[in-house]
Amino acid sequence: MSRKKLSRREFVAATALSSAALITAPYVRGAYAAGKLSMGFWDHWVPGANSASTELVNEWAAKEKVEVQIDYITSQGNKNLVTIAAEAQAKSGHDIFQMPTWWPQANAELLEPVNDIMEPLIKLNGDVNGTVKYLGQADGKWLGVPASVGSQIKGPCSRIDLMKKYANIDVQEMYPAGSPPKADNWTLDTFLKAAEACHKAGFPFGIGLGETSDSVDTAGAIFQSFGAQLVDAKGNLTVKTDAVRQSLDFYKKLLAFLPPDVSAWDDASNNKWLVAGKGAMIMNPPSAWAVAKRDAPQVAEQCWTHGFPAGPKGRFAPYLPFFWSIWSFSKNKEAAKSLLSFLSQPASIEKMVVASGGYDLPAYEKLTTLKVWEEIGPPKGTLYHYPNPYKHQTLSIAASPAPPKVAQQIYFQATLTKMCLRYYQGEGMEKTLAWAEGECEGFMRS
Repeated sequence: MSRKKLSRREFVAATALSSAALITAPYVRGAYAAGKLSMGFWDHWVPGANSASTELVNEWAAKEKVEVQIDYITSQGNKNLVTIAAEAQAKSGHDIFQMPTWWPQANAELLEPVNDIMEPLIKLNGDVNGTVKYLGQADGKWLGVPASVGSQIKGPCSRIDLMKKYANIDVQEMYPAGSPPKADNWTLDTFLKAAEACHKAGFPFGIGLGETSDSVDTAGAIFQSFGAQLVDAKGNLTVKTDAVRQSLDFYKKLLAFLPPDVSAWDDASNNKWLVAGKGAMIMNPPSAWAVAKRDAPQVAEQCWTHGFPAGPKGRFAPYLPFFWSIWSFSKNKEAAKSLLSFLSQPASIEKMVVASGGYDLPAYEKLTTLKVWEEIGPPKGTLYHYPNPYKHQTLSIAASPAPPKVAQQIYFQATLTKMCLRYYQGEGMEKTLAWAEGECEGFMRS
């Protein structure tokens, strides 16, 4: 087993580069007729999930007579992001790299177009959601193939018992397993009243206002439900609008009912909050529920994943996709495209979703009703509405629809949550808006 050491440098922005060597985690098979292919895959947090990807690559490689190497690269410490930056700088590395959310856009000039495989995949699997199109395309070029592995919705995971007892909301009745949602009354006003009731009962909603992804994703969905944008799709500043003001007013009310330390929460904080039995709701993919199954089964059996509350401009939910992208400097692009097509067949996708315990979400509309989400539990059906099978909500990402390279900076600088905190802590509305406008102007210049 060989592993090259990677120097660690704090990752701050999309353009950060590192001269670090590649991280490797070996998996090699030994057929040579059609050349070699290497891939950097995200190291899945779900035990055993990587094995499904390995088995599928193994199956394809045996058939195509290709020597393959898979390096599973962790996202802890941003090692996957630093590795992407290192390979982009060196113009050398893996043939295929599994890139999260913004990174195909950040590296668009260095990626091989995959239109030739995306078009037949969409015909086979159905159209992809708007967030995948927003993040996965540039100037008519597909920058990668949407990967089911790692892709997720960060929607509400509610405690059935606590929501029913203290907020008088039956989340199972509102989002019944096997049936369409009955959630017309599940609005931001209802959500705010439920947050207040659960707070008074001693079980506040666990919603972070920190600077990491979970906090930013929730803020993004709530802002979008008011129609609020800091920068529009054409690159115009749109900070000083009534929609943004309404979003800040809503968050000021909500913050009064959240745990007092939410401004310091990271992406682990809400998971721990739920597993410890402290709260009635968090916004998260099923990772917290999966940990509760192992560590706090009495909590897990009371969890129900469901849709976001609707605002004046609609119902939005944060969707964070991964992409399998091919570097333009790949030495075996033909084999890379063949493998990605194979990994995107319905049977392959279902195998990977099952291996993840239902965590992974395909982007294609025909693959949102797999049996795993109907059957997995406890309680049975807890993830039925997780993949949005009825298109009940618009899947989005915070800071969109701004041009992606501007939106990425808004996202990673946590401009939305910082605005909410500044206003909640007593700064005047117009001063908060002026600060955010200045931040966005800086992002647009850079």
